[in-house]
Amino acid sequence: MIIRKYKNIDYIQIIDLWKKLKLPYKPLGRDSKEELNRQNNLNCSYYLVVELNLKIIGSIFATHDGRKGWINRLAVSINFQRKGVAKKLISKAENYFLKNNIKIYACLIEGNNASSKKTFENSNYKEFKNIYYYTKRIKNNI
Repeated sequence: MIIRKYKNIDYIQIIDLWKKLKLPYKPLGRDSKEELNRQNNLNCSYYLVVELNLKIIGSIFATHDGRKGWINRLAVSINFQRKGVAKKLISKAENYFLKNNIKIYACLIEGNNASSKKTFENSNYKEFKNIYYYTKRIKNNI
């Protein structure tokens, strides 16, 4: 098993992984092949995959805005969950943030995803109650 940077050719496997895990994604917007490739080339992005026998079994997208690091798209194939893969990915993301002098890390978990909550709690993330998330989108499908 190796953890490496996301490559453009990983796109189909990444989407397949997210579909199998029933993760929401926007194939016509921010999660389109063109958008992921563009985002992956930004200086504020660090996109990683976990590969085993040429198959993608995990992903994490780490980004920052210069003051806070964000963890997105943490996903691990069901057969490899609870084996430390997510913890290793989170650690890689946090190391990336530290190298960029980012000292606050955050993630958003959609819905009541108990597994994701537990994963981040086990990595010393604290839940903040009463935070309201607002978004404005040019189109609904992005």
